[in-house]
Amino acid sequence: MSGRALMGLDEQQLEAVRALRGPVAVLAGAGTGKTRVITHRIAHGVDTGAYSPGRVMAVTFTAKAAGEMRGRLRALGVDGVSARTFHAAALAQLNYFWPTLAGDTAPGIVDNKVRLLAHAADGIGMDPDTATLRDVASGIEWRKVSMLGIEAYAAARPQGIGRLPVERVVDLQRAYEKLKDERRQLDFEDVLLACAGMLEAEPRVARAVHEQYRHFTVDEFQDVSPLQHRLLELWLGDRRDLCVVGDASQTIYSFAGADARYLLEFAARHEDARVVRLETNYRSDASVLAVANELMRNRPGALHLVAEPHRRAADDVPTVTAYDDDEAEARGVAHRISAQIAAGIDPRRIAVLYRSHAQSAELVRALADAGIASTVLGGRRFFDLPEVRQGIMALRAASVAPIESGFVDTVRDVLRSLGLTDEPPQAGGALRDAWELRAALLRLAEEAPSGTTLRAFTDELTARAKAHDEPALRTVTLATIHAAKGLEWDHVHLVGLAEGLLPIAYATTFEQVDEERRLAYVGITRAARTLALSWARGVRERQPSRFLREIGNGSLRAVGASSGHGGANRRARSATGRGPQSGGARSS
Repeated sequence: MSGRALMGLDEQQLEAVRALRGPVAVLAGAGTGKTRVITHRIAHGVDTGAYSPGRVMAVTFTAKAAGEMRGRLRALGVDGVSARTFHAAALAQLNYFWPTLAGDTAPGIVDNKVRLLAHAADGIGMDPDTATLRDVASGIEWRKVSMLGIEAYAAARPQGIGRLPVERVVDLQRAYEKLKDERRQLDFEDVLLACAGMLEAEPRVARAVHEQYRHFTVDEFQDVSPLQHRLLELWLGDRRDLCVVGDASQTIYSFAGADARYLLEFAARHEDARVVRLETNYRSDASVLAVANELMRNRPGALHLVAEPHRRAADDVPTVTAYDDDEAEARGVAHRISAQIAAGIDPRRIAVLYRSHAQSAELVRALADAGIASTVLGGRRFFDLPEVRQGIMALRAASVAPIESGFVDTVRDVLRSLGLTDEPPQAGGALRDAWELRAALLRLAEEAPSGTTLRAFTDELTARAKAHDEPALRTVTLATIHAAKGLEWDHVHLVGLAEGLLPIAYATTFEQVDEERRLAYVGITRAARTLALSWARGVRERQPSRFLREIGNGSLRAVGASSGHGGANRRARSATGRGPQSGGARSS
């Protein structure tokens, strides 16, 4: 079994997997197989007897990532590992120990911070709009994960929020905390604070946790906040079996309290720490990596990504296109995507990425006008959508009736009764959206293993819903770069690379611009095969993003705006703001 955990790994991955003891930092660049390393390392530890599965805690940042980790461990023959988010692990400990400590059940969890803030505001005679309440909620989250009191928050952010001066923000935060206490509730950040406080104040709880968990792994360590880091220290106690995995170049949540210094300074903080660098990228062609490497050249903690040997030959050179305005840019991107689909590329393998949600509307409209269905990432979950829930309920009902036709035919008949047709409706409306959802359910049935029954199929759908394991719709994906982190597509169109959009206008300090650079890097490294960058001048005569100038001439090929789609075909130098582009890819 131990041989299985060591199979299919490159030299650097093997080094990380075999490093089972002591503090270990795995600096894992984009596409270098970090989840594979994490799960194979745990499996190797279990196989060799170094770890007991029940004493391993693997922590990550999303329920989906934790579910994927558990699934991969099961595939390696390992069950019983606690793979959870920080919040899930902390909440489980609170619920377990609270009755013993307090003689009562743990407080409930606030399900909607903005709604509670609105009630708190009403109680003190304030009536801020929803956008302001959202920003106040974000401020509360930042304050707590930064381990600051309300007064310290006011000193750190004296500018206030929207039309609210800082004094009124402080009043609202205090009213929120008072109302929350009266309702005997905790918000998500309180869960971490309460768990940390419990471990600090109750030695018997700390002893029990230390006895339960001996070996810790933390994924996406660059995104750890001061509060999460403190909680990790309390979980660890005086033990040294800690493995952290991350990439400083993908730190894009500093605004929410993430602090990459915990990763960058790990070796200095932990005596005899072993540091392993993963730099072989298994996702992207060499030309895409050349763009990413140029952008992050000489940045703190930057890794130099190298393509697999068979992907280092000449390939499609990433392009950059300048357009006259946002509409022209959207139509130009739609035109290029239309050509990709006409060439046989599956729409599911194409994504359009951008900095902010406001950029999506023009793109959705242009794609619809071109007859291309799209899905905006970050909306409601697939299994929560009414059409999907209706479909699963109808399939479950059909599973108790005698089945006269084959499994897939039965699924098709049920979905047809709900509105699925052989040909899709016109792109861009609710009918097409509903059709895509039902078609996705049918594809899941068509892809099910031979011999699957209708009841087993509906059980599998229910399990996937609980694990947030969502299928990909046969549509082009639109997403903010933040939402796209951790995902990949063969063909990526990264739009809006202009000053004021990326970097965004309010990024004025060095640190803020550096975060915007990392955002651009994350967007670029989502691409596996082709990468198309673009920007638009607009009525305000925007300038090309400074990041295009930093990437330089050797890694990008300037192309004219698509004919007939509103963009002027200007000189190549205007695409990046820096001289004519060469056509060759720069070696990575």
